[in-house]
Amino acid sequence: MPPSHVVRASVCGSVSPWSVQHIGTGIVRDVILDERTLSLLVGALIVGVLLLTVWVVWLQRSEALLRQRLRRVLPEGESGGIDEILDRQLKRIDSLTERVDALNKLQHELEHLSQRTIQKVGVIRYNPFADTGGDQSFAIALLDSLGNGVVLSSLHSRTDTRVFAKPVHSGRSRYQLSDEEQDAIKKALAPSS
Repeated sequence: MPPSHVVRASVCGSVSPWSVQHIGTGIVRDVILDERTLSLLVGALIVGVLLLTVWVVWLQRSEALLRQRLRRVLPEGESGGIDEILDRQLKRIDSLTERVDALNKLQHELEHLSQRTIQKVGVIRYNPFADTGGDQSFAIALLDSLGNGVVLSSLHSRTDTRVFAKPVHSGRSRYQLSDEEQDAIKKALAPSS
């Protein structure tokens, strides 16, 4: 290699544009850098800068995606550090958990209460007397989910109307039931289709 293409760098010597200084061991060494070595170093530096640029772009994209996700999670106008915001969110979640537990308890109480409400109804209209026209008499069973309740009967004649009420427990009554009252109870207890 001709000497015109050789660049001389001294480790602890002169301060030329191509010199490298190193102080520490006290030994001064001259490093000779030719054009090919400098080209490789410049190429390596360019590759390094490109890799750093790609890495910075990737970091910025990741940061933008993280901000976008945080905007979806956090309410508008939230201020403070991420720890404060997450602490507020945790308190809100705890509050919601307590409210959900209270609602579950209320739902179970209402469910228990609703088992004792009228849920099953059976109505039978009939004509018990030959001298009256139409089905003016009726038997109606009003029962809860367990078959407890009352059966009401109304007997209509030309001269008067009589109403009877009989308690029902588990689909039966301790009082004697007419055929129409029994049919009303059966109709009430039949599964709905």
